[in-house]
Amino acid sequence: MFKKILTSAILGTMFFLGGNAMAETTLNARQKSIAAAASYAARGNQAGLKQALTEGLDAGVTVNEFKEILTQVYAYCGFPRSLNALNTLMQLEDERGNKDERGRLPGAKPEGNSLDYGKVNQTKLTGREVSGKLFDFAPAIDEFLKAHLFGDIFARDNVDWQTRELATIAMLALTDKVESQLC
Repeated sequence: MFKKILTSAILGTMFFLGGNAMAETTLNARQKSIAAAASYAARGNQAGLKQALTEGLDAGVTVNEFKEILTQVYAYCGFPRSLNALNTLMQLEDERGNKDERGRLPGAKPEGNSLDYGKVNQTKLTGREVSGKLFDFAPAIDEFLKAHLFGDIFARDNVDWQTRELATIAMLALTDKVESQLC
């Protein structure tokens, strides 16, 4: 059941992000391990996470890519889940002798402030400017989403947006009562 729900949600996301879900209905080993790691981290399942991380590292996902995904977990599932997941990765790296490919670090943030380039990123990602009653009612959440999530996090360029969204959908697909965020 877990894999069926996750695969359906992810294929829908891949189509939305420009992939052709009809022509390619399977994820590669890297994508599968990233989606699995994100979902296990979101649920707080450290044993499942460790297995997914192991499979991903063996499939060529870099340590820094996994660090980015597991850090991003906090934006959707909170700091405790993110910190626990990062600790699991750190322990796994120690067990594996810290010999896995590190990968590149993110480049410098864009010029300007996070709110401005976050708004641009959010609009590019969603295909339209995001506004509405909720954001009028609670303008702080609009600013936090634009500045921090779409600005600070999505501006980090060592993981592409498609991979970030794959991880996001994997996190949300198995999180209770967040169906409206999946639409």
